[in-house]
Amino acid sequence: MGSFSIWHWLIVLVIVLVVFGTKKLRNIGGDLGGAVKSFKEAVKEEEKAPAKIEETAQKTGQTIEGEVKNKTVS
Repeated sequence: MGSFSIWHWLIVLVIVLVVFGTKKLRNIGGDLGGAVKSFKEAVKEEEKAPAKIEETAQKTGQTIEGEVKNKTVS
């Protein structure tokens, strides 16, 4: 009873297709893919941003003010 066979999954797929229709499912998939792509781009930008700020500060001789949350001794 714990596992489903391929026939169970095919029946569920047919019911989902009948209820939602292929066009709506395609739109949902496209929206989900766009959201994942935007999230990945935002993460990449966040990784690049601190390095750019540090480079700019070093070139211009500015001091960057900030708050230290955890101080470790190395």
